[in-house]
Amino acid sequence: MTHHLVTQLWFARSEFMRCLEGVSAQDDVKRLEPMNCISWIMGHLASQEHTLWVELAQGKNIAPDLQALVGYGRPASTPPWEELRATWGRVTASADEYLATITTETL
Repeated sequence: MTHHLVTQLWFARSEFMRCLEGVSAQDDVKRLEPMNCISWIMGHLASQEHTLWVELAQGKNIAPDLQALVGYGRPASTPPWEELRATWGRVTASADEYLATITTETL
């Protein structure tokens, strides 16, 4: 059975994506200071999952440039939406391979 914290993460991801439905490509890269643009935020979330659930948990590095682009402490930028959306998909799919195996004991 899927651990309840993993279920919560999957729900949060799905709600994040639901909130982006209908947002234009122009708006995805628009920066409303001091906030970062949506593509940067998506990339940053992907970098967190990549570090925790792909690199540390599985020993894989499927997005080697992600940390430099949108990692913690990186400056604001407007990375291309389609690129970050594709990276998000690859990272979360890889993370899910590990997350689906988590039990209370392995936490």
